Order: sequence, then C-alpha cells, then structure tokens
Amino acid sequence: MKKSARLSFICGELDECELFADIGCDHGYCSEYMLDHRLCRKVQFSDISAKCLKKAETLLAAYIKEGIAFPVVCAGLEKIDPKTDLVLIAGMGGEEIVKILSEGFLPPKLLLQPMKNSDKVRSFLLQNGYGMQKDYTFFADGKFYDLIKASRAVKAEEYTRDMICFGRDNLLFPGKDFIRKLERDMRDLESWMAGAKDGKENLGARLAKLREIYSETCRRL
Repeated sequence: MKKSARLSFICGELDECELFADIGCDHGYCSEYMLDHRLCRKVQFSDISAKCLKKAETLLAAYIKEGIAFPVVCAGLEKIDPKTDLVLIAGMGGEEIVKILSEGFLPPKLLLQPMKNSDKVRSFLLQNGYGMQKDYTFFADGKFYDLIKASRAVKAEEYTRDMICFGRDNLLFPGKDFIRKLERDMRDLESWMAGAKDGKENLGARLAKLREIYSETCRRL
C-alpha cells in the first residue's frame, strides 16, 4: 500500500529526536520515515491489535532485526518508554488523543493530527504546559486535517476562544487550505439550514461565526 498524502505531510513535520513513538502506527510509514532519514536512534511503533501491528512489523522488519525498531502491542502509551522524546498520534479523534495522554505520560514533544475535536486537544495541551509550535489546517487526499506540533520547552502562547476552536496559526497566518475549509463549512451549513426544521438558531449562530472568521482571515491574506 502506498503512503498517503496525509502521512507524507505529517512526516514532513517530524523532528529529530533520540527515542520516537508512533502510537496507532497503522502501516508504520512514519516510523520508517524517521529511521530512513536518521532522525532518531530508536523507534517504538504501537497498536492495540497484534494483528493490525503485523503490517508495520513487515515494513520495518529490517530495522527490527537491527534492534532499533520495537513493535509494541498496547493501548495508548501503556507500554511505551516514558523517556520517549517525541510522540506521534495521528488519525484518532481529539477526545481519544486527550484520553491517551491523560492516562499515559506527557513527553517533551508531541505531533498530533486529530480527526475531530481539535479544540479539546488544544485546551488539554495549554492546561498541561505545552506551547504550540505549529497549529494549522492542511488538505490532503481530498480531506481537511488539523495538525498540532507542541513542546513543553516552548512557552505557551496566548490563545483566544477562537484560536482554540479554529487553530492559532489559521487565524494569525491563514493559508489557502484553511480558507477553503471555511468556504466548504459555510456551504454545508447553508445547505443544512435550508433543509432543517429544528435547530436553525444554533446553525445560524455557527454560520455567523464562520462568516466572521472568514472575513477576518481573508483580510490577512
């Protein structure tokens, strides 16, 4: 299976470290990227299912034999070395990411790609002493995704409520992908409102906020 554009994009945001952990690693492409580019000394790649982990074990077989890649069957960070420098969690919901970090440990650096509820991830990071190095939306494989790069060594920036909802970089340094996402979301809301019998007030309030953010971000381009 070919590496997706989403994973290729995520790999481009991975930093050099000593010990790397790829949580819910799928095929193991991000772990392979770290080792192929000599960005880390050792890799731990995990999945809650031993059967699912086999895909990554096959891809990383040579590195496993070399003793620098370690498959781990566990839920979240349960069996991951707490001395890990950088943890990647991609392709999970924001609530699941928060649960994993709450029940595990807080590493020095995180690269997170929540599929939804990114606001809950941002709130958790700010409450636990992380500064966001990057926090923006990108488009890949026909979908929009949020990416959050955080470090405990970076001073936490001031976040407004809108920044928590939409992403700090999206509001301060908006890119074309974020603008496109706003345009899509506004179209969807307009369509839902046209066919809705109930809840139009809430939908209308949401649409008004999106239009406000859209107007402000377009002025920054």
